[in-house]
Amino acid sequence: MTNFKEEKTFLMIKPDGVRKGLIGEIIRRVEQRDLKVVALQMFHPTIEQIDEHYPKDEKWIRRLGQKTFATYEKYGLDPLKDFGTNDDLKMGKMVRQWLVDFMTSAPLVKAVIQGVHAVDMVRKIVGPTIPANAEMGTIRGDFSVDSPAQANKEKRAVSNLVHASETPEEAKHEIELWFGNEPVHEYKRFGVDE
Repeated sequence: MTNFKEEKTFLMIKPDGVRKGLIGEIIRRVEQRDLKVVALQMFHPTIEQIDEHYPKDEKWIRRLGQKTFATYEKYGLDPLKDFGTNDDLKMGKMVRQWLVDFMTSAPLVKAVIQGVHAVDMVRKIVGPTIPANAEMGTIRGDFSVDSPAQANKEKRAVSNLVHASETPEEAKHEIELWFGNEPVHEYKRFGVDE
């Protein structure tokens, strides 16, 4: 039988979240929803670690390029003028590199969160990836104002404060990648586990 209280997900506070002093606020919002932090660490990642975090498969990279082109189309901008290409794979590789550069620019905070439907709950608390689409009351909706169109023009990643696993499978992979043999702690929360 599956115990939904034991579902785990991965959360990472990105450089902009750390620089804005939002570590405590982000953790507070997770904990106030009766989720448990069972592993937590601040660290400065290497390029190799971040390169391993983001998928390298062509389908995922093309999707990055396609999202960039969709943003350009939405705002009537010319990607050929700004990037010298209309190829979604080339564009995706550029965006992936911007992500690596951004994620290695300052310390990050990595965490394992546990609780009922942890993956879905943390995604809900965090809000959609694009800050303008995030509702007020979510972390991104309350604290992030970046634009993918502006980020693309400036050849950088979107500043959206946090990363949260999208699926239980992704969570399992990311927890293993970022915590490996490091301990994930078990404890009872008052009012939650009792």
